[in-house]
Amino acid sequence: MHIEAFREYCLAKAGVTEGLPFGEDTLVFKVMGKMFALISISNPVSVNLKCDPEYAIELREEHPEAVLPGYHMNKKQWNTVMLNLGLSRKLLLALIDQSYDLVVEKLSRAEKAALAELKG
Repeated sequence: MHIEAFREYCLAKAGVTEGLPFGEDTLVFKVMGKMFALISISNPVSVNLKCDPEYAIELREEHPEAVLPGYHMNKKQWNTVMLNLGLSRKLLLALIDQSYDLVVEKLSRAEKAALAELKG
């Protein structure tokens, strides 16, 4: 998946913003101010995504070269997903969706209400 397709997919989700809080090279996507995806701008070969801990282990066992413990992240809850090592587009999109959904689940009631208003 190309970085622009990844970016467009993330930004199409309700309440999502992008920014560079860790420097000029790491593009971070947040929903209601909470991170759900990080990607390098200069070398967009992988993305860090939040993941259910049990599913993260399963993914790492099924795709040992393409799904790794999250680089510079909590290894239980984040994966580094290689974008160019044969994972299907369908799986990549599902992993982005799960990361977004996991963050939304943890939002406060007020944040969830504000997000619902954005969804219309």
